[in-house]
Amino acid sequence: MPDISLLLVVVLLLVLAAEFVNGWTDAPNAIATVVSTRVLSPRNAVIMAVVLNIAGAMTGTAVAKTIGKGFVDANVINLVTVGGAMISIIIWSSFAAYFGLPTSESHALVAGLTGAGLATAGPDALLWEGWRKVIIGLGFSTFLGFGFGYLLILAIAWLFRNTPPSKVKKIFGRLQILSAAFMALGHGSNDGQKFIGAFTLALFISGILPTFQVPIWVIFLCAGVMGIGTSVGGWRIIKTMGIRLVKLETYHGFAAETGAASAIQIASVLGIPLSTTHTINTAIMGVGASKRFSAVRWGVAGQIVAAWILTFPVCGLISWGATKLILLFA
Repeated sequence: MPDISLLLVVVLLLVLAAEFVNGWTDAPNAIATVVSTRVLSPRNAVIMAVVLNIAGAMTGTAVAKTIGKGFVDANVINLVTVGGAMISIIIWSSFAAYFGLPTSESHALVAGLTGAGLATAGPDALLWEGWRKVIIGLGFSTFLGFGFGYLLILAIAWLFRNTPPSKVKKIFGRLQILSAAFMALGHGSNDGQKFIGAFTLALFISGILPTFQVPIWVIFLCAGVMGIGTSVGGWRIIKTMGIRLVKLETYHGFAAETGAASAIQIASVLGIPLSTTHTINTAIMGVGASKRFSAVRWGVAGQIVAAWILTFPVCGLISWGATKLILLFA
C-alpha cells in the first residue's frame, strides 16, 4: 500500500471542508420551505435534513463516479488539481453564503475541477462526458423543476378546489413533512455523492486505491461531514428561498419539494449531477408563477440566477489560479 503523504492528507481535508460547506450552504435547500411554512421548527427540520441527507448519500455511487471519472482524466492530473478545485468551492460558496445566496456546489465542483485540470495539464485533462451530463442536468433542474412544481400545484388546486382552506392547510402541513424528507433524501443521493467522488478521486490518484471504486467508509465519512455542516448553518439560505423568493403556504411547499425531489431522483439514478439548489429554486418559481406571474419576487430570483451564472467562471478562475500558484511553489 502506498505511503500516505502530507499532500494527500491536506487534499482530503480540503475535500471534507468543501463537503462541510456543501452541508452548510446547499443542504438547507431541502428544508427551506418546510421551515418557512412553519410546519417544522428549524431545529427539527435540521435534524431531519441531517439524517436523510446522510441516508441519501448512501443510496448509490452513480453520481460519485461521474464526478470522479467524467470531468478530468485521472491519468494526467494530480492531487494539487483536486486541492485547487476544493479551494475554489470553499472560497466562492462561503462568500455567497455570507450574503444569503443559494449557490450550486455542483456547478462549483465541475467548474473547479475544470479550471484546476486546465492549470495542471491543459485541455488534455478535460473529458467531454461529464460536461454532457452537466448540460443535461441543467435541463433537468430548470425545466423539470419548474414544470413539476407548476403542474403539481395546479393539480392540487383542482383536486382541493371545494375543500375549506383551513383543512387544506392542515392536510398539507402533514404531507409537507414527507415531501421535505423526500427532498432531503434526494439532496443526499445527488449532491452528497459529488464530494464522495472527489474524495475517491484523490485516493485513486495517490495510489491508495488501485481502481476507482468508492469505499463504504468514504461514503460514511463524507455523508457525516455534510450532516454536521447542515446542523450548524443555513438560516440565511432558508430565509432567501423560503421567505423572500415567494410567500409559501403548506401546499405550495409540498408541490415545490415533491417536484424538485422527483427531478433530482431521476437524475441521480441516471448518474447526472445536477444542482439541487437550482432545482428547488425553479420548482418554487413554478409554484409561485401558477398563482400569478407577479407572485414571484423576480428581483430576488434575479440575484439567485446571477449567483448561478457567476459560479462557473468564478470557480473556474479561482481553481486555475490556486492550482498554478501551488504548482509554482511545489
